[in-house]
Amino acid sequence: MKLTRRSAFIAAAIALALPSAVFAATVKGKVVGTQELLNPVWNEAKAKDSHRFTFREPASSVPADFRVLRGHLSKELCIVVLTEAKAEKKPKPIRVLVEGGRTSPVTLVVAEGQEILFENNDPTDRAIYEVTEKAGLGRGTMKPGSTRTWTPPGPGKYELRDELSPSTRSWIVVEPHAHMSLYPTRKGDFDISNIDPGTYKLRAYFNGEPVGEELPFEVKPTPPEQPLKDPLKAGAVKAPEGDKKNEKDTKGEDPNKPGEPGKGGG
Repeated sequence: MKLTRRSAFIAAAIALALPSAVFAATVKGKVVGTQELLNPVWNEAKAKDSHRFTFREPASSVPADFRVLRGHLSKELCIVVLTEAKAEKKPKPIRVLVEGGRTSPVTLVVAEGQEILFENNDPTDRAIYEVTEKAGLGRGTMKPGSTRTWTPPGPGKYELRDELSPSTRSWIVVEPHAHMSLYPTRKGDFDISNIDPGTYKLRAYFNGEPVGEELPFEVKPTPPEQPLKDPLKAGAVKAPEGDKKNEKDTKGEDPNKPGEPGKGGG
């Protein structure tokens, strides 16, 4: 009898001690319509007036589709989980790496009051600053391996540049309802990990701007892994090539016109 009571007491204590995160789920989704998201830095670089003579045109043997200067989804397309209530900032600063002539990530969406930690991973000096120079992130040199913190003053979009690296261009967006931000794979797949049951919305951001359409979704207590019913649209979704071909082949045809085997009658 004592063993039974003790077991019941332990079970009750464990149940009370378990945090709500135990019931959190992982939501799996896919973002589509990303083919028209063009990287502005590369388009600036190829302009003759920019005088960036290191830019090289692709060889003529490269397929036309691969010559399009699209964004790098896993760094540039920020997928944001939005809540109805005002979101809380993260207790620790969100890390932004400065390396290779750019930042990683390129677009970041955060809740109001969130602190950002910039870390220079390049072997040379960097000088990140906010372009209006009115948001508290002025020009200042970052030595290799050094860090710098900044808290955006309020909601809105902040564009960042680097005084020592003209190819660096990134954005911090303060959205009061931003619960979390994540990034898809190059194929557009993404996971929303450890999200509590409730109703949310998804929105994609590119170059510091919302793109595509919002996608409402619901997280249930179970199962632990929940796929989204619909994809997140970051732009217009093109029809598959096969559908286009069939459309082209059948365009202008009379559905009532007899086929070749029946030509000439009986």
